[in-house]
Amino acid sequence: MIISVIRSIILYCFVIFAIRIMGKRQLSDMQTSELVITMIIADIASIPMQNNSQSLMSGVIPILVLICAEIFISILMMKLPTFRNLVCGKPEILISDGKLQQKTLKKLRLTTEDLSVLLRQERVFSICDVQYCIMETNGKISLLLKPEKRTPGMEDFSLTVKDSGIEAVLISDGELLSASMELCRVDKAWIEDTLAKEGLKVKDVMMMTSNRLKEYSIIRKC
Repeated sequence: MIISVIRSIILYCFVIFAIRIMGKRQLSDMQTSELVITMIIADIASIPMQNNSQSLMSGVIPILVLICAEIFISILMMKLPTFRNLVCGKPEILISDGKLQQKTLKKLRLTTEDLSVLLRQERVFSICDVQYCIMETNGKISLLLKPEKRTPGMEDFSLTVKDSGIEAVLISDGELLSASMELCRVDKAWIEDTLAKEGLKVKDVMMMTSNRLKEYSIIRKC
C-alpha cells in the first residue's frame, strides 16, 4: 500500500513537471498537438500507478519521449509555417467586413446558431454589430466590432490618464513579496512608513495591495 502511494506521488510530480516544460497554457488554449500529447501522458502515467508490477521507468521513459517530441514539433512549427498550418490549422474568417462567410461556416461545420452562441459568450448579441470575426486555431473567436459599436477610448475624447500600472499584492498574510514590490516600484521602507501611519506592522497585515502611483489598500488580520 505504501509503495503504491509513493509510486503515485512520484508519477504525479513527474507529470506536473512534464506539463510545465510544455508550457503554461490552459486546456482551452492548447493547440491540437499539445492537447493530444497531454491526454497520452495522462494515460501512460496511470498504468504504473495502477499496476505495481510495472516499473516506474515504463511510465517515465515514454513520457520523456513525448516531451521531446512536443518540443521538437513546437520548434518545427516556429520555423516552418506550412508545417504549423498542417498540424494546427489556420485562422478562418467567419465574418468579413460585416458579411457572413457562409462557405467558411460550412467548411467548419458551424451553424448560424453555433456562431451566435460564440458571439454571445463574447457579449455580442447581434451579428449585425460585428465587422470581423475570426475563428482561431484553438477554437476561440476574435472579434472586431463595427466602428459605431466600439467602446470609445480616452484618445477619442482627447483625454490623458496617468499610468498606474498593475495593482499587485505587496503583503500576503504578514509576508512581504519582493517581486510585487519591484513591479509596483516601491521598497520596504515605503511599505513600513505607510503601515506606520495606519498604526500597523507587516506582521499585522493580511493583505496589502498597491500600484505604481502608490495608491494602496490594506486588510488587517483578524
